[in-house]
Amino acid sequence: MNALLPNCANSAVFTSRRRFLQQTGLGIGGLAMACLLNETAGAEPIASLAPRRPPLPARAKHVIHIFAGGAPSHLDTLDPKPALDKFRDLSLPGESGVGFPSPFKFPKCGRSGLELSEIFPRLGTVADELCVVRSMFTDVPAHGAAAKLLHTGSITLTRPSLGAWTLYGLGSENASLPGFITFGGNVEWRQAAFLPGPFQGAKADFAQGRAPEKVLLNLKSEFASREQQRIQLDLMHKLDAAHMERAPHDDQLEARIDSFELAFRMQTEAPEAFDLSRESKETRELYGRGELAAKLLCARRLVERGVRFVQVDAGGWDHHTNLATAIAGTAKAVDQAAAALISDLKSRGLLDSTLVIWGGEFGRTASTAGKVAADSGRDHHAKCFSLWMAGGGVKGGMAYGSTDELGQEVVQNGLHVHDLHATILRLLGFDHTRLTYRYNGRDFRLTDNFGKVAESIIA
Repeated sequence: MNALLPNCANSAVFTSRRRFLQQTGLGIGGLAMACLLNETAGAEPIASLAPRRPPLPARAKHVIHIFAGGAPSHLDTLDPKPALDKFRDLSLPGESGVGFPSPFKFPKCGRSGLELSEIFPRLGTVADELCVVRSMFTDVPAHGAAAKLLHTGSITLTRPSLGAWTLYGLGSENASLPGFITFGGNVEWRQAAFLPGPFQGAKADFAQGRAPEKVLLNLKSEFASREQQRIQLDLMHKLDAAHMERAPHDDQLEARIDSFELAFRMQTEAPEAFDLSRESKETRELYGRGELAAKLLCARRLVERGVRFVQVDAGGWDHHTNLATAIAGTAKAVDQAAAALISDLKSRGLLDSTLVIWGGEFGRTASTAGKVAADSGRDHHAKCFSLWMAGGGVKGGMAYGSTDELGQEVVQNGLHVHDLHATILRLLGFDHTRLTYRYNGRDFRLTDNFGKVAESIIA
């Protein structure tokens, strides 16, 4: 185990809280109710989620991951391939079908001249903040397996997610909100797996117009007053304490204790964090309309309040047919909102400490079945794809890596998913080989036995 980051499951911080809860008469109920009644102003966060400084210098303190599920075509979004025009309706080496040139232009954007698809006109206005990675590759062109690899570092095994590892390494800056919050997505993408329960992502059932207190389920009791809840929690504490005398190292019970502590604190702060009506009209108009725009605005509010990792499911990119029309529509939903997020974070002095990531699980073929037509689309392609990052200590206005002239193979600075994870952890201040957790007799890490940091994209 990394000496710079003690094994949380066996550390003194867990032991000290057990002793505190076992020896304190008021128990969880008293602690939680005191928070609600403002009797513990300035109290330390719960021990297992206490904020920690990373061992290496870093700018990034928060992550907003916008997952473009369905696998966006790199050839129509971030990786221009004008040479494909010569192969229109012709057979391509190594692929079935015929060459399918992108129907979109790639203008040069910003002072850097970064080339982005015309389906992202607003994103082009913040091109100088973007680091576009054009040399991503993965292991398998299947949605479920590739998405799991992107989120957890494993195709088949149950492993902690990127957000859980981030929270495990850095802790939380706000004791009254979950440190890892997800808007949609598969449960595997927010799982803590064998990490202690407090590092599990919290699913936020957020939607435009939904009452803020309804975003996190069962946040407030509809049946019991605060006084009644305190009596119930005091009784529960006595039962928990009796159980811990027989089983003092029950991680599941620890997680339950932490969840009740956090739930009581959230009753006062969470509804305010999810209330977009508190934003100015100008800010709401900056992000635009639509569910994704609202989620990205809410993500900024959460980061602003110290939430460590926010994951936003922004799918709809599985364009096997009708690509020219469909991908433009999908891009429109994220274009204005993502550009606004970057601009908004920068204006508030948060972009340098917040790493924003957009991308899918793999790429798309340079060919299409039959003949190029208005309803043509692209199939799955694992050998290369693209994504962009902004803020958090990455260099802006640059493209990293490259593919061949048809966008079929990586030819320079290939970045596997494990390499991406290693780079993200380095931006957060960690050597990915040393951020480990001992489980079943061995030290596990997000990148397994792989991963190389893309040093040249770090500012």
